[in-house]
Formats: sequence, structure tokens, C-alpha cells
Amino acid sequence: MSGLDKIRDQVTNNTVVLYMKGTPQFPQCGFSSNAAQILKACGLNDFLAVNVLADMDVYQNLPAYANWPTFPQLYVKGELIGGSDIMTEMYRNGELQKVLQAALAA
Repeated sequence: MSGLDKIRDQVTNNTVVLYMKGTPQFPQCGFSSNAAQILKACGLNDFLAVNVLADMDVYQNLPAYANWPTFPQLYVKGELIGGSDIMTEMYRNGELQKVLQAALAA
């Protein structure tokens, strides 16, 4: 399976996917740590976290998949939400919580 196929499979078969450097328990950069903490603050403990540093296929293909050059990247129901800055802004104004609740209720 190519890197792009793997990414497509992950984002279509999981409601919430966070591509990050490291893991939620041991993040490898501040932005990834922030993204994982935001999901936890939204009450989300069950999501697919993909460590891009441990999977070079994903690391190399993910920026091209959604034309988004940086990590982390959050996907909800197959759609790119954005990175750490967008997640922070959406969390602060309550929008991210609504997106996650709607996705998980469907």
C-alpha cells in the first residue's frame, strides 16, 4: 500500500485522525503536544494518533495529500481541519467541540 493509499485509508476509516510528531503520551514537538491536549480537553480520548516520525511513507506523502505542508494535521470524517494554530482558535471559540460532537454523533 502506498503512502497516499495508507493516508486515505486512515482518514476514511477513522472518525478522528491526528497526524503528529510523536504520540499523545510522548509528543516530539510543542505543536503536536498542543494538538493532542486540545483533543483531550474536548473530551476525546479515542482517536487515531499517527506518529509521522515513525512512518516515513506517511511523513513524505501527507503534505501532498491535502496540500498542507506542516504537522500536526487533524482530520475529522476524512476532512482536513488544520494544524495546531487552527485547532487552538477553533477550540477557543467553541467551534472544534461542535465539529467533534457532530462527527461522533453521526
